[in-house]
Amino acid sequence: MDLPVMPPVLPMLAKPVTSIPADQCFEPKWDGFRAIVFRDGDEVEIGSRNTKPMTRYFPEVVEALRERLPERCVVDGEIIVATPDGHGLDFEALQQRIHPAVSRVTLLSEQTPASFVAFDLLAVGDEDLTRRPFTERRARLVEVVDDRAPVHVTPMTTDHDEAQDWFVRFEGAGLDGLIAKRPDLTYQADKRVMSKIKHVRTADCVVAGYRVHKSGPDALGSLLLGLHTADGTLASVGVVGAFTMARRRELMAELQPLVTSFDEHPWNWAAHEQGERTPRKNETSRWNAGKDLSFVPLRPERVVEVRYDYLEGDRFRHTTQFVRWRPDRDPESCTYEQLDRPVSFDLADILPPG
Repeated sequence: MDLPVMPPVLPMLAKPVTSIPADQCFEPKWDGFRAIVFRDGDEVEIGSRNTKPMTRYFPEVVEALRERLPERCVVDGEIIVATPDGHGLDFEALQQRIHPAVSRVTLLSEQTPASFVAFDLLAVGDEDLTRRPFTERRARLVEVVDDRAPVHVTPMTTDHDEAQDWFVRFEGAGLDGLIAKRPDLTYQADKRVMSKIKHVRTADCVVAGYRVHKSGPDALGSLLLGLHTADGTLASVGVVGAFTMARRRELMAELQPLVTSFDEHPWNWAAHEQGERTPRKNETSRWNAGKDLSFVPLRPERVVEVRYDYLEGDRFRHTTQFVRWRPDRDPESCTYEQLDRPVSFDLADILPPG
């Protein structure tokens, strides 16, 4: 491979802001795997956000990139998987694509095919475009990419009102906000020079367990959160874990009186039916085989208010942020009904299939 911009490349990043800025270029914020594609003839390499290769996991995307991208180019974008009905994004199905077995990867490439959404052009032919302004790179991107499924060029607008409309409507298709870029922005690898505007909401959740911090048994790593379903089942919805080390040790001591056995816990994994949203007694991370995800069960008596951006299925898509304890709330009152559900929106209205 011989390109003007060679792998590995760390992608340009975004810093969070609380409102949509003025006089910028706006794109939907895709919820997938960040991917920088390097193509030199038949040779295609897909680098992840941390520069690790993802090429082997998405053979159908590689084949499409050979057909839809210029002969020699470097393109920044996102790999996504649509829901079976095509109306939104399915991040869980995307996660399943990272599998060590070739046979499994091949099967999943047919069952849950992925797409690539391009949003920046770093190089084409012998030209290094990283020092050109974003508006020029965007114009070249639209010019050189064959925008047909499963390869797309992301929508972009400079209209602030249209961006605000996208921020509200596109969430129903599984997108989690907006990205804002200055028109004159050069491509700055590994720098937070873009802006991201994400949906932020709060929810009162039951604290049903904790995981121990990697530093040792005297510190808490994260709190496991639950919400009650319509039939009264306590479903696992996510975690909250951003605490100072001093607070982690304080919480570990505070929560000891609530420690219980699995036999007396709603997440008694051995007694639950398959498919219920309960964390397992002994788990490991699919991203880090050595990471222990087992947890200590607590009597579900305490309630915490957390900030979250949005749900994916019945769980918080990202780790939540601690707001405050809610001693005034009854754990049984913490249900899904309190959550704000976005209006449904069809992914095909954002990325036309043709």
